[in-house]
Parts: sequence; structure tokens; C-alpha cells
Amino acid sequence: MVNLSPDTQIGGAWGGSGYRFKTDTIKGFSHIHAWQMSGVSVMPVTVSEENKSNIFKDFYSKFSHNKEKITPGFHSLELERYQIETKLTSTKRVGLHQFTFPENQNTAVLFNLNTILGPCENSNGVLEQNNKNELSGGHLVMEPTHRRPKPVTVYFKVKLNTEIEALEKDEETGNYLVSLKKDKKSVLMKVGISYTSVENANININEELPNWDFNQIVEASKEEWNALLGRIDVKGNTEQAQRRFYTDLWHALQGRRIINDANGAYPDNTGATFRMGQLPLDENGKPQFNHFNSDSFWGAQWTINTLWGIAYPEIMADFAHSLMQYYKDGGLVPRGPSGGNYTYVMTGASSTPFMVSAIQKGIITEDLEGIYKALKKNHMLNGIMGKAGYEHDTNLGGGLKYYIENGYVPYPIPDGDFGGHQDGASMTMEYAYQDWTLAQLAKKLNHNDDYNYFIKRSNNYKNVFDAESTWMRPKNLAGVWKEDFDPYQAENGFIESNGAQSTWFVPHDLEGLATLMGGNDRAVEKLNQQFKTAQEIGFTAGNSHSQELHPEYSRIPVNYGNQPSMQTAFVFNKLGRNDLTQYWSRAVVDKAFSGLDPTTGYNGDEDQGLMGSLAVLMKIGLFQMNGGTETNPEYQIGSPIFDEVTIKLNPDYYSNKTFSIKAHNNSDANVYVSKVSLNNKPIENYSISHQDLLNGGELILEMSNVFK
Repeated sequence: MVNLSPDTQIGGAWGGSGYRFKTDTIKGFSHIHAWQMSGVSVMPVTVSEENKSNIFKDFYSKFSHNKEKITPGFHSLELERYQIETKLTSTKRVGLHQFTFPENQNTAVLFNLNTILGPCENSNGVLEQNNKNELSGGHLVMEPTHRRPKPVTVYFKVKLNTEIEALEKDEETGNYLVSLKKDKKSVLMKVGISYTSVENANININEELPNWDFNQIVEASKEEWNALLGRIDVKGNTEQAQRRFYTDLWHALQGRRIINDANGAYPDNTGATFRMGQLPLDENGKPQFNHFNSDSFWGAQWTINTLWGIAYPEIMADFAHSLMQYYKDGGLVPRGPSGGNYTYVMTGASSTPFMVSAIQKGIITEDLEGIYKALKKNHMLNGIMGKAGYEHDTNLGGGLKYYIENGYVPYPIPDGDFGGHQDGASMTMEYAYQDWTLAQLAKKLNHNDDYNYFIKRSNNYKNVFDAESTWMRPKNLAGVWKEDFDPYQAENGFIESNGAQSTWFVPHDLEGLATLMGGNDRAVEKLNQQFKTAQEIGFTAGNSHSQELHPEYSRIPVNYGNQPSMQTAFVFNKLGRNDLTQYWSRAVVDKAFSGLDPTTGYNGDEDQGLMGSLAVLMKIGLFQMNGGTETNPEYQIGSPIFDEVTIKLNPDYYSNKTFSIKAHNNSDANVYVSKVSLNNKPIENYSISHQDLLNGGELILEMSNVFK
């Protein structure tokens, strides 16, 4: 819930807000950095005769990276303007600050409660003093954004290990200055937050941070991160490759934010009025699962579906239960909830593959009929599949009625422009894949009529394949193909992609797609040429999400800077050319996912861990083309960059075993897997099952510089 961090830029989502490495000015330390939510910004200051008249407006400070230190659960830097050393750490719901002030100065903390942070304006913040060293804050409204339609209120509790001299409110800015007693050079401040009440913010502090031992909290955070990152142990390659790998893994766990309090209270904004919900508690009075805020699951079928399902089943279970809690409250399974409500970010029913994968892997075993009913509702009229982009009030923008009646989503959609991403060809392919995944659950539960219905719908992707051009191609409601079609033109029927990239979005039936193209050989030749062309500009459309529509970069035929192309290197595996999967996945990792400095981080739309988790999977050489949604899900084998990968399986969900991948004779040149064996038994088809992985043991890959 708390993600305490310095902010160097505070305005605008895509313009670059939050902590920006190249910006040298601290504008506050805020506690909430989440999907469409940000707030509770504070700034330690010293007050003098020179600055006291303007301190509420003029309080920013320069800083230098030379005096900065960042490790998991810890961030320290010096505010040069005030000569204040700041140190930050946190528990899940409480931020802990340590401010070391210069001697003989009037010390204070500015609460910047009326500001803009990222895409989110903060307003109406109130701060009250409760006693000599405690304050409470409430009514701080995170105003609606383009994606999050309702306001969200933040409550917070502040505790200091020194006395408060005075609390002053500035009427013009609405912000507060907390002056501190000059009894301590080093001051500790706890800030617990809640989306339900000040009382629950206080409970969060008492539950998670009852003491004042700063170093203990830092060590606890370090231990927690070591335990999580240590689920996958890698050996071999270079130190830089290992450091980048764990950076990727760190990202894969960063993007989703808890919204419930320690006692299970949570904000429910799905109805007409706000309601404080309550999660079910276990025998110890703790929530049985956490409730979450998250960006869209769009693209998660090729990323966290697989990674969490292998190494973090407890996180996958938490999310599955959370998604169902939204259904119980608001009647829909969300695809990107924010502030206890739906956002309708992106398109389709992208939570369906996630939920089905969790069931097929045995992570979720109860109430399968209830889950199926919820997911099925999402795939029908008035479900979430029919909502496109950021529309909040209709069910027209997704064109679902045309998909059901005509077998495809037309472009343009005749009902009007309701939001972003109303791109019919992409929608058709996306819906078809998601229908296939729902069909797998229907089959598991013996809903045979539903299975046949959704399997038939899953073939709708064929209706936007143009045999003449051999590309997916938008067509209008009359069935007329888009004129002047250019497969390298960005968007115009394709979501955050072009036709060349999106043509391969048929993860459930690549053999069928190849047949439409004239057979496997022609399909392989086509995709291989796309990779050769994409390699010339590094496999990404520029080096940021904002560059994807650039006239030159947008024409790339494979883009590893955004989700629609994530699976393409592994398409070759399904078409009988494992060597090309091995060759191109290694090439993509080397070019797009190997740097450590900020200029070679994630060249595009990282989307809160989806690119990081993709990089992890490619580097360990395991992938799931259909998102792990079939019975006993299959992992396709790629080309790991490490000599040895050991996955520690969570004994609460899986057998208490490890699964290791050993790549003999691995090197930058030896990218091909010439022979595979699992526990001394040969594997011929470059794939293993989920059950194979759970049984533990060793997957041995013999690496070579030629494919044998």
C-alpha cells in the first residue's frame, strides 16, 4: 500500500512523473505510487527568517546522486538546500522516515496535501494534531483521472519520536507545516495510510510498525526481498547479466498494490456510493487474502501468468481471490482495478487467461463453478469484454455485439468513439484467444455446450485474416477491407501495434494461422524476415512508449517494447522451428533486455512488471504460448542465458522440491539446444508439462553453436 519514494517530477503520467533519474530536484517524498493513484507528499525543511514567508510555495531542494544510496526497502539522500539527510524505509502499509537536521535550526515537516502527483490531483487534505507527537490526516482526495472515474479518499496517521511545537495551515495552498521541538538532531516519523479510515491507518501502524527501530525495518524489508528474489537462483554468465536478471525479477513483483488494511477493511467504489468492505479473516483474525489495485492484465498471459504460476503461486492466488471480490461487489471481474473500482483500461477480458491459468495449475481449487459464471459474464453482452479503452458509462466501445453476430469487430466501430483502443482487428484476435481460454475451463467443468460455443467464437480471428495480403486486416461493418492497407502503419485497427506485429496474436491456434498463410514453411519464412528487419533497430519501437507512433520506429515488424509482440520469438516453436525460437529469443534478450543503466532499461511500455517478467522467462528458457490455460499446461523450452537456474517451489502450493535447468556448454555463441532430457529421460518436442515441473528434478539442455 505504501511505496515511499522521493519525487523529482510531479506532473503527468506519460510525461515522466515520480522519481526520474536525470532530474536533480526533490519536490517531496510521497507514500502512494500506484496505478492511477498517488498522494501524501511530505518534505522536511528548515525554516529561517529568509524563507518563512514563502516556505509553503518554495520548498524544493536540489540533491546529488553522489550522496544517494538505494537498496531494497531503503533510500537515502541529502537535501542540499537544507543540509538535511533523509532516509526512507517502509512496511506494507506504513512509511518510516528518518530526518537528520543540521544543528541550531528551526526544523519542520511540510505536508503538501494539495498538489498534483503523476496523473492524480490531490485536494481537500486536512491535518490535525492529536497530542504532543501525533497527527491525523483525512479527506485527502485523489481526484478522478481519465482512467479512474471516481475520487478516492486517503486517510493517514502520523507519529513522531519528538514533540510538535506548532501546526500551521497556509490558507492559500491549503498545506500544513509541522514545526518540531529542537530536542533531537535525528527525527523519526511514521506515516500509516488507509483508504477506509484514520482509525485503520493507526491500526496499520500498530500492527506493522509498533517500534522505532529504523534499521530493523530496513533489514526486514531486505530479508523479504531476498526471500522473494531467491525463489529463482541463477548461476553463470556475467555479473551484469545476473544483476539485470534480478532487476527484471524485482520489476515482476513491483506493479500491483495492496489496498486493504491489516484488519481486512478495504474501499469498495464499485457501487453508486462508497462502501467500506471487509475481507474474510482466518482463524488468527488476519485477511485470508489481499485486495489489490493494478494496471491491466493485458499481455499478462505471456508474463506474470507463467512467472507467478511457477515461482509465486501465493501471489497468483491472492490476485485471483481479489479479482473475485470485485465480482462479488460490483458484478464484473476487473482487468485493471484502481481505488476499489473498475477502470476499463485497455480492452477485452484479459483477466480470464489469468484466472484459468491459476485453476489449471492447481493454485485455485475452490468455487470453480462460481468463477466460471463470473468469467462467462465478462465474455457476454454487458460484460467487461464489451468495454473498450476508457469508456465508463456504456457497453458499446468494444464492439462485442458485432463480434458475436458477425464474427469480428468492425473498424471503425459504428456506435461512435467511446475511448482509446477501439481497433477492430486487434479486438477480434484478442477476444478469440480469450474465448479459447474460457472454453478450456468450460471443458474442465463439463459445460459441453458452452465449450462448443466459445471454441466456435475462438475461430473468429480467421475473419480478419486477408488471404490476398496474408496479413490480419481491419474491415468495416459491411465486410469491406480497409482501403490503402499498410501492415506497417501503426494502430488504425491495431491496438498499440501495427498489422505486422499483431498478425501473430493467435496464441491458441498458430497451426491454424499458418494454414491460412499457406503452411508452416511460408509462415516461418514470413516471421523470420520480420525478425531480421526488426533486428536492425534493436527489436523495439524507439526507447520509450511515447515513441511508438514515431514515423520511423512505428513501422518495426516486431516490437519488444510493448505487449502485442511479446510472444513472437516462441511462435517458431509451435511451427516446428525450435532453432529459430532459440536464436531469436537470445538475440532479443541481448539487444532489448540486457542493459543496466537508465538509457537501456525497458525500451517501451513496461506496464508495472510485464516487460520485466517477460525478460525473466526468456532468460530462464521457459514460456507458455497460450498463457498456461490448457489442461496440464505446457512450457515451451527456449534458450536460457545462464548455466544453471534453480526454481524453489512454494511448499504451500506445490511439493517441497526444486526444479533446475542446467545448460551444458552454454555461451553467447552456443544459443542452440541440441538435446534435452528431463530426469535422465529424453525430451523430443522441446516442451515439458506443468506437472513435470512440479515433480521437481533436472532439465538438462546440451547447448551448441549449430542446431542438430
